Amino acid sequence: MEYVRLGQSGLKVSRLCLGTMNMGTPQWKPWIFDEAQSEPIVRHALEAGVNFIDLADFYSTGVGEEVVGRILKRLARREELVVTTKVGYDMGNYPNAGGHSRKHILDGIDASLKRLDMDYVDVYMLHFFDVNTPVEETMRAMHDVVEAGKARYLGVSTMYTWQFAKIMQVCERNGWHKPINMQLQLNLAYREEEREMVPYCIDQGVGVSVFSPLARGLLTCEPKSTRNQTDFFTAQMYGDPASLAIAESVARVAKRRGVPPAQIAQAWVLSRPGIASMLVGADSVAQFDSALGALETKLTEDELYELDRNYTPCDLINDYTAGKRCAREARPSQGVFATE
Repeated sequence: MEYVRLGQSGLKVSRLCLGTMNMGTPQWKPWIFDEAQSEPIVRHALEAGVNFIDLADFYSTGVGEEVVGRILKRLARREELVVTTKVGYDMGNYPNAGGHSRKHILDGIDASLKRLDMDYVDVYMLHFFDVNTPVEETMRAMHDVVEAGKARYLGVSTMYTWQFAKIMQVCERNGWHKPINMQLQLNLAYREEEREMVPYCIDQGVGVSVFSPLARGLLTCEPKSTRNQTDFFTAQMYGDPASLAIAESVARVAKRRGVPPAQIAQAWVLSRPGIASMLVGADSVAQFDSALGALETKLTEDELYELDRNYTPCDLINDYTAGKRCAREARPSQGVFATE
């Protein structure tokens, strides 16, 4: 396993991060694993050297934190782990059940720590940018979470670059703790964050961790999987012709290599500039092994062109563009792939 510093912080994380959205209770979503099903995957990741564990209070509406917390307590020493969780999405049907108000952030960290049965998390993250709460209120509350010893560092996820710049500026202006991690969506079918967000993070010394490297399962080239048939977000985000053509190119490159398509898609993500760590939300030990293989996979120029050629610019994927994204058109193949 490779380890890197997260941005300009001193925190060292594994280049593979265990994603846990699929761990909790199937009562939340049909593709979620229960505790018994989740434990072998967590154990395998830890044995492979993974020290970076990603959670969120929203996953299985809190049950995910409970399940993963119990598993980690059985399998690992707390000081050897880098545990992150997120706050923001509604955790109930009452006022202040979500968002990034001071009240919900302070309630949220206490609830997460109780569910995880931990004294602190290593990185406490905003799940999105709350346009309804003053950024000063949000970041002062996050600063106070660190000062109280309930989190070691701060992080953010899924927002416009200008929104992240506001966060960084207000922290700089007030001497508050700044985020050290930006978690964003990046894969062969969605590269828009490479235009502004990733360069901004490099400039600001913020480590980037990537979720959905397989485009929510599209790039595994297994359209009949439970996730792909029941997660409506997959079709909403990646149902356009360009995304489907990209998946076909991934399959072509993988076939020539004799490896799983997922390994090719993950190798591409790990090769991108500025990417510190890649989340792996595996449904099995074998699926996790494809990510381990991706760490050693170097793509050729012909392979990179084949993987890149179908991509065209698209609207950002975030909470504000759901259902409004435009379709895209692909380019023809060339080189060794033109005759296949």
